[in-house]
Amino acid sequence: MNLRQTLVSLPRDARDTLFLLFVIVWVIAPQVSNLPVWTSLLAGGLLLWRGWLAWTGRPLPGRWTVAALLMVAVAGTLFTHRTILGRDAGVTLIVMLLALKMLELRARRDAMVVFFLGFFTMLSNFFFSQSLLTAAAMLVALLGLLMALVNAHMPVGRPPLAQTFRMAGTMALLGAPIMVALFMLFPRMSPLWGMPGENLSGRSGLSGTMKIGDMAEIALDERVAIRLRFEGAPTDVPAQSTLYFRGPVMTAFDGREWQAEPFREDSAWAARAALPANLQVSGPAVRYEVTLEPQRQPWLMVLEATPEAPQLPNNMQAYMTQDLQWMTTRPITEVMRYQAVSYPEFRHGPQQSVRQLRVYTELPQGFNPRTLELAAQMRADPAMANARTEVLVNAVLQRLRTGGYNYSLDPGVYGEHTADEFWFDRKEGFCEHIASAFVVLMRAMDVPARIVTGYQGGERNPVDGYWTVRNADAHAWSEVWMEGRGWVRVDPTAAVSPNRVGQFQRLRAPQGAFANALGTLSPGMVQNLRAVWEAVNNGWNQWVLNYTQSRQMDLLKALGFESPSWQDLTTVLGSLVIAAALGGMGWSLWERAQHDPWLRLLARTRQRLARAGLTLPENLPPRAMAERVRAHFGPQAAGVADWLLRLERLRYAPHPDTELGALRREFRALHWPNR
Repeated sequence: MNLRQTLVSLPRDARDTLFLLFVIVWVIAPQVSNLPVWTSLLAGGLLLWRGWLAWTGRPLPGRWTVAALLMVAVAGTLFTHRTILGRDAGVTLIVMLLALKMLELRARRDAMVVFFLGFFTMLSNFFFSQSLLTAAAMLVALLGLLMALVNAHMPVGRPPLAQTFRMAGTMALLGAPIMVALFMLFPRMSPLWGMPGENLSGRSGLSGTMKIGDMAEIALDERVAIRLRFEGAPTDVPAQSTLYFRGPVMTAFDGREWQAEPFREDSAWAARAALPANLQVSGPAVRYEVTLEPQRQPWLMVLEATPEAPQLPNNMQAYMTQDLQWMTTRPITEVMRYQAVSYPEFRHGPQQSVRQLRVYTELPQGFNPRTLELAAQMRADPAMANARTEVLVNAVLQRLRTGGYNYSLDPGVYGEHTADEFWFDRKEGFCEHIASAFVVLMRAMDVPARIVTGYQGGERNPVDGYWTVRNADAHAWSEVWMEGRGWVRVDPTAAVSPNRVGQFQRLRAPQGAFANALGTLSPGMVQNLRAVWEAVNNGWNQWVLNYTQSRQMDLLKALGFESPSWQDLTTVLGSLVIAAALGGMGWSLWERAQHDPWLRLLARTRQRLARAGLTLPENLPPRAMAERVRAHFGPQAAGVADWLLRLERLRYAPHPDTELGALRREFRALHWPNR
């Protein structure tokens, strides 16, 4: 006997239980990466055990066994999360409760509890991800839970799953307009609670520190970090080589790691913190809209340089540091869309030398002695002894161009003296190796310099026209202070690998065998498929995840409200709810009118006889009803009995509709017996 025949021969309860288990596994599966390992293993074991019991027809475990497992689940949750409150602990507990409740599935009320827990667990997936894939998976889970719910309300017979699928799909389609209306018009407000225990580690790969060698790992991450839509004609879009998205600025170096914040608190660093940005912009402005993926950091990614605060949703506040980095007052934990105006031509920082700049020439003692010696040799050269900073910068860049240096994704693990190894030994590295070695050499020549991290470049999606910046586009460059110009961007990576910045040919991670084979058969297929998927996903972000209060008000304006308010929103939503209720009432009345009028007249007859004291079963035909009437009421009900016989003959008449009206009128004139 094959598997299909075995499934067909299973009892109805076993079949429905196995289907419900499959749906629950589908609901829980996306949570595995967010759950503790013991939770996934224990829940999976319990569900497998329940499936084995249903397959073999064995009895369910006793209540004491389930109670002991519940205590283990609660204890494990407390041990792992130190609480049973909050997002992570709550999801862990609800998953365990769902798995344990399947071991008590004995009656319909138990099934209702399972359905309730299943719907709640399904929604909890959106606590961790609101992506399009998650939404599609949960839509399938919704249909599965609705099918199981329909099965529970069809206890008689063995209805096929195709029938329950049609009914569940019809229910979902009928509820879709109400769901869309509530999504569009239900007042959007900030949550009244937080998510305790939420991990605030960076998703984008950027952080407030830069350890030499770590940024190369980000190049393996092809996930989207930023999407942009530029205003104006395509010719107004800046060149790829000028697309620098400014992130944390690294100022302090301990020999191995750069930090955005100083390592110590003293008067020099305090003076540096008070140094004004002194931003001056010129030339044409670039206007654009940013869709920023959740990075769990307070950094707003904007093009250099942005003098005015970006327009943020939900009344969020933004501020600019003296290093020109724009930040929010809280970490960004969801997809955010905002507008910004930037100027590719700008100056910032002091134009004349001030004592606060001395902190940008400091280096840790005991590190990179050969680089310090190289700086002394360059300074000793008569051509550069008293040269301006521009001459020193060009000399170092020329060394990078002609010294046999290479741009590499995997230069190996650097040791203690990172700058020495780059300049004299390895002569290859990723952007942070190059930028760090450049800044160390400039500081060794007493030139103020610092490192800027962020993103560089981007690709235009031909499907929707949006520009895409990936985590793999994370980049590190340098800024050097020059007399009369302030801080000037210098990208030493462009000297080693001009194509990285000029033609945006970034290093790629090694592809797997399948990707290589597919790329060989159809070189453009993978790129086209990715472009289509990212365009669809971007549409989801723009129209669903970024449907904010302001867009609700814009919708009301489109409906004719000049100055929309919350009262107008409530009025429109209430009107739609009332209209939906009236529509449902009309549908119900229409559906009742579509029932067989002959059966409705027969039902009225049974009701009238029941009031007279004769209760008849619903499956009794008119001829049998006439016999019961004569036997119960005698000759006084002869007219009713004759009318019933004519009603039965009418059922098989060639044109029953024309005579049914006469019988209906006669029904009202009949002499009905009394109780």
